[in-house]
Amino acid sequence: MSASTAASTQQQRRGYWLRTLHQWHWISASVCLVGMLLFAITGITLNHASQLESSPQVIHIEATLPAALLRSLQGRNEGNAPLPARVQDWLRQQHAIVTDGRKAEWSEDEIYLSMPGPGRDAWLSIQKADGALEYERTTRGTLAWLNDLHKGRNTGTAWAWFIDVFAVACIVFTATGLFLLWLHARQRRATWPLVALGLLIPMLLALLFIH
Repeated sequence: MSASTAASTQQQRRGYWLRTLHQWHWISASVCLVGMLLFAITGITLNHASQLESSPQVIHIEATLPAALLRSLQGRNEGNAPLPARVQDWLRQQHAIVTDGRKAEWSEDEIYLSMPGPGRDAWLSIQKADGALEYERTTRGTLAWLNDLHKGRNTGTAWAWFIDVFAVACIVFTATGLFLLWLHARQRRATWPLVALGLLIPMLLALLFIH
């Protein structure tokens, strides 16, 4: 094989990898774009949560469960299980309390249901002896909701899967970017010093200022 043929083959191989990496890079960038923007903004708001927090809004309800529904709660004294469908419907219609089939903690005297969600906390207690019902919901606002999305706090299975897929897309975006840097490094001498600086800065901050 002549030198010119070898050079041509190497150039073709380089061109193939450039096209492939660019394709994967822009596809992963498209998938990550909105999510990365959201996570970057909420990263700032989380870092300044104490300065940006709003006054929570609290809803407190006290009521009594009808006798017919109270009888449907008898017979179970321990374990975790959802409330009967009739009780769930009554709570939704009478007090706008949505339990969504969540499992409650059943004991001999009380049924307790914790209902946390992004940006909010809620709980429901029903006394089995007399049907006394108490419900409280605390909502901390849109910013707290977005911050909890960032942390994946009480967001459910679908959002957990989204975070995993988003993280994989970010890894692809970063890895293809690294390989593109490697392919262009010969023409851009500042490439590796800048990459090293990106590693050195957080490392030094962690070692010197985080105790």
